[in-house]
Amino acid sequence: MTRDEARHRMKELAELIEKHNYNYYVLSRPVISDHEYDLLINELIELEKAYPEYADPNSPTQRVGGQVTKEFMTVTHKYPMLSLANTYSHDEVLDFDKRIRKVITSDIDYVCELKYDGVAIGLIYVNGILIRAVTRGDGIQGDDVTTNVKTIKSIPLKLKGNFPREFEIRGEIFLPHDDFQKINKKRIKNGELPFANPRNAASGSLKILDSAKVAKRPLDCTLYSLLGEDIPHRNHYDNLLEAKKWGFKISEYIQLCRNINEVFNYIKNWDTARKKLNYDVDGIVIKVNSYVQQHQLGSTAKSSRWAIAYKYKAEEASTKLLSISYQVGRTGTITPVANLEPVQLSGTKVKRASLHNADIMKKLDIRIGDYVLVEKGGEIIPKIIGVDESRRSRFAEPVRFISNCPECGSILIRKEGESNHYCPNELGCPPQIKGRMEHFISRRAMNIDSLGEGKIEILYDKGLIHDISDFYSLTFDQINGIEKVLPATEEKKERKVSFKEKTAQNILKGIEQSKDVPFERVLYALGIRHVGENVARKLATHFMTIDNLIKACFEELTNIEEIGEKIAVSVQQFFNDERNIIIIRKLRSAGLHMETEKKDKSKANILKGKSFIISGTFKNHTRDELKEIIINYGGRNVSSISSITDYVIAGDKTGPSKLEKAKKLGIPVISEEIFMEMTGKN
Repeated sequence: MTRDEARHRMKELAELIEKHNYNYYVLSRPVISDHEYDLLINELIELEKAYPEYADPNSPTQRVGGQVTKEFMTVTHKYPMLSLANTYSHDEVLDFDKRIRKVITSDIDYVCELKYDGVAIGLIYVNGILIRAVTRGDGIQGDDVTTNVKTIKSIPLKLKGNFPREFEIRGEIFLPHDDFQKINKKRIKNGELPFANPRNAASGSLKILDSAKVAKRPLDCTLYSLLGEDIPHRNHYDNLLEAKKWGFKISEYIQLCRNINEVFNYIKNWDTARKKLNYDVDGIVIKVNSYVQQHQLGSTAKSSRWAIAYKYKAEEASTKLLSISYQVGRTGTITPVANLEPVQLSGTKVKRASLHNADIMKKLDIRIGDYVLVEKGGEIIPKIIGVDESRRSRFAEPVRFISNCPECGSILIRKEGESNHYCPNELGCPPQIKGRMEHFISRRAMNIDSLGEGKIEILYDKGLIHDISDFYSLTFDQINGIEKVLPATEEKKERKVSFKEKTAQNILKGIEQSKDVPFERVLYALGIRHVGENVARKLATHFMTIDNLIKACFEELTNIEEIGEKIAVSVQQFFNDERNIIIIRKLRSAGLHMETEKKDKSKANILKGKSFIISGTFKNHTRDELKEIIINYGGRNVSSISSITDYVIAGDKTGPSKLEKAKKLGIPVISEEIFMEMTGKN
């Protein structure tokens, strides 16, 4: 065989194998036997060994794995991976529909999809080639698992047809039931522990560092969301059908519903039909079809307002209540936890379940020794939903909710109108202190990831940190060489954590870098009760400095959009505590930002009511920086061009189709320089 013949045959084999992969894994219509398929793969492997210069990095032989990853790189999502708000009744679905119709006055179409119980994944393609696969992570950042995902045969490495130059498609990786059973039989035979359920098996498989081992797990993937600036259609349903033409596995069970009654029919049908599927489905996802309407509805920091998940009734089991313990949360909330006789539920062994609060306990009239009914709320978190009183001992006595904090002994309080008890000793109760510290270093707050994995607990127990301001006074000599064995928990085995020289250097480096975090995130990091990311951003934008916020009166706070009485009271209580003021002074002295970037107040809302789409690369700003400027000046970022888009900010390498679409709709296309002139920042 000549070199040209080899190159031609390698290309021919690659195309043929991918065609058979598509027939088998996407269409479920194989046309050759497994033996014939293996012969084609083996021939291509041998040719790639003989002629490595012609080997394609996206060859189907990549699916057999072989690359070993030292660790998974953390990647920031271009589009945040928001979660779905859950609902469990028809009334809640009707409420969802009513909320939407308060905003949208035109006709609304919904798309209904099965909610797969697997692992969310984002696949990024450039010029038809899979370049990156990222897990959901915390929704802002996830792990790059591209090497492992390339072993999944239902995910195309190369696309066919007329696809956008660059886009992301999201879906769910899962393990089919029959393959799950085969894997567990093999593990038991080899003396290994079986996987608890298919989801755990799929999640664990993606975290294996050796892709050859991942290739032996028959993972599957169904895609359900297309994101990008040049996607072909202005609605979700048509884009999914288009993506199917490019080679993606799109569910055959998606349905376009013209009204809420059709949505209910879909939900009713799949309540029983899902049990016949070869994979786990725990609910139905309902989405507004139109992208224009989606943009109008917007999102919260956690979830989209245009989509919701209807969850089917969870599996239940009966077991004995052995005791009740009480946990103290970051904000002092006391959560009662039922300790149970172990019971199998949805494939996992359940030993503990939440009792939520005193009102729930009273309503259940729960007693030690009772046989209780447990379900997995949303198929994830176990909770007690009932008591079998027929099996109750006549000596069982009602349980009284504790009156003192189980950690520091402080008398618990319960505010009027709230269901939870709190420990008021915010700055002296160990779980609250450590919880506040963990919140402070989290990704969305100060992002000091070098302090994770039990290191805060060690520093606190060693007496090196007492509050969040102490991070900034740590020295290398203090932390170098300290270590501790952390006891085992239900989630983790016993482990030894040590601060070696490199670890200590990384911790101090991460602390120093956190000084660049903007004021709104510092405010969120303080851990004020009821002040999430959105509220922190609004407070920072309105008051501009921490000093202005400290002096703000109740009326000033409640006059801000979305700031209600509960938040206002919580903010004032926080700043009325002199201990918090001292911490803030220390943080300011350490160099943290305690005010927003100053700008002309007359121009603070200069972009109010205007929507922008950013495309291409720019000389002076990143795309994220431009988006931040738009938000700071009252504007709105959108992800695709539509009739409601006001401006396209175009840089180098802006797609011609985008420019053509803007021209067709009469939308002004402006440069980075012109945009900066609009804000007065040029």
